[in-house]
Amino acid sequence: MTDVTTILSAIENGQARTSDLLPIVYDELRQLAARQMNAEQPGQTLQATALVHEAFLRLAGPGDQSVTWENRRHFFGAAALAMQRILVEQARQRKRLKHGGNGTRKQLSSLDAIAEDEVSHHDLMAVDEALDDLETVDARKAELVRLRYFARLTEEEAANALGISRATAARWWAFSKAWLFARIQGNLQE
Repeated sequence: MTDVTTILSAIENGQARTSDLLPIVYDELRQLAARQMNAEQPGQTLQATALVHEAFLRLAGPGDQSVTWENRRHFFGAAALAMQRILVEQARQRKRLKHGGNGTRKQLSSLDAIAEDEVSHHDLMAVDEALDDLETVDARKAELVRLRYFARLTEEEAANALGISRATAARWWAFSKAWLFARIQGNLQE
């Protein structure tokens, strides 16, 4: 059993607190956050360290309440989702008129833009909305997108996290990018 799995089991059994997990996972969370922050637009005020801390606070819950995760994959999936929500909230806040954001919504021009290019906060919100729709269609593929896009895991890292083969991850990624692109373009109806 890995250190993370051991601590997760101890938390579930009441023998450890969620805060005991942070020193063990901090470096990995920091790497995930740094990858995400590298893809953000210039001028981003949130730093990777702050993103890790905010995400961990959301994961731990108020007052170190009893939060349990099934395994390492579940924990890092929850961390990726927390980081996604934080970045989307920041994008929405920047967009508000009172914060000087009166931009127009841009459409993504290619499938690869979803994974490889820097996208604006408007695009980030469009991806987030489409990802919510994908989750209702196929939650596992949505989880893969979160790990690849928001946590910036490689195909191999995401496959390992989900417990699937790299070939399956590649197929799911290709499908998900096409599905999300079609949804964002308005060519895919609910």
